Amino acid sequence: MTFRNFARSTAAMMLVFSAASAGAEPLKIALVETLSGPQASTGLLYRDAVKYQIGKINESGGFGGEPIELLEFDNQGGPVGAADRVRAAISEGADVILQGSSSAVAGQVTEDVRKYNLRNAGNEVLYINLGGEAMELTGAKCHYYHFRTSPNAAIRVNTLLDGMKEAGVLGDNVYAMNQNYSWGVDVQDNTVGAAERLGFTVVEQTLHDVNKIQDFSPYVQRVQAAGADTVITGNWSNDLLLLMKASSGAGLDVRFGTAFLDQPGNIGNAGAVAEGHFLSAPFNAEVNPEETSAFMEDYKTVTGHYPSYVEPTTVFGLMLLGEALKIVEPTEDGLKAAELAVALENATAETPMGPISMRADDHQIIQPMIVQKVSTEAKYKADDTEFGFVPIKVISAVDAEQPVQDSCKMKRPS
Repeated sequence: MTFRNFARSTAAMMLVFSAASAGAEPLKIALVETLSGPQASTGLLYRDAVKYQIGKINESGGFGGEPIELLEFDNQGGPVGAADRVRAAISEGADVILQGSSSAVAGQVTEDVRKYNLRNAGNEVLYINLGGEAMELTGAKCHYYHFRTSPNAAIRVNTLLDGMKEAGVLGDNVYAMNQNYSWGVDVQDNTVGAAERLGFTVVEQTLHDVNKIQDFSPYVQRVQAAGADTVITGNWSNDLLLLMKASSGAGLDVRFGTAFLDQPGNIGNAGAVAEGHFLSAPFNAEVNPEETSAFMEDYKTVTGHYPSYVEPTTVFGLMLLGEALKIVEPTEDGLKAAELAVALENATAETPMGPISMRADDHQIIQPMIVQKVSTEAKYKADDTEFGFVPIKVISAVDAEQPVQDSCKMKRPS
């Protein structure tokens, strides 16, 4: 079924379940996300996307004939808050934990889930990582009950750099500007790692405090002084919004290559300076326009706005979860996380961007990536400006894939 037909017919579709499953406990899914504070601009978008797609799954029959219950917990943007909220979610009966904002928080959540499962064999919970893209999460910290439904740093950076090089806009001198934690370090390392292969020089590397800088003007001055042609940055949330604002104020004449330039507010902050900047992301509204337009309009009808930034990837990841849930039979106690893990490893989902699947070796999603640039020619405009994102190169799921890291030593249940 195409996404267009899915969007039109979901409300009328109800799966028929046997009477034996009627008494099953409803599946509880907990969103442990940043819903207040400086990073809430991202966390609230995760919530919109999760509510949208869980709603679609429930319209199609939910799980075991019962609607899925979505629980919400505010982690307040930090690992400590996340640890408390994960415990609260599990105590309220959550079988699946969802979280996306910040790899630092994701690192805490995945470790908490791992330790809980070791202590509670047979009663495990599953963590679906919607957006923490640090390499270690499917590397040294990989485990059987963690699944990532967004790209990792290697996928983001290498597709971005390859696309910019192919378009002839990468330049010779590249500045790496990133947040000083696992994700930012990974973006920096992958940028440096590609320099020889793609024939550019990294003229300077900066790792700055996360979510503490209110004025990025001094950092913009460093970029100007370094003589950079291009800035590659993994910055997100306020750190990217304020970097764009400072770049606009200084009239910085460099091209940005980013992972999250499609975050609402970035184009508005940058203004005309943003034209020609690049992004690599798993979604663009002009790819497969018939399917994509149906998704865009349906999402807007439900949420009040078009999907952007983390929202499409979250929806697609939960589409994969929905397909996996069709494979799993509910028990009297609800859901067995070990069975859902097997189902996720074997599920595929047809998204407006094409098919997606989960790699069993490290539980990294395999999905297409789209290299795109800011242009006035885009159909869908950002931040009520004249600019939007025009696709430059569509990279298939297979071609975007990066190797399993040697550090991933996943132990599977016996």
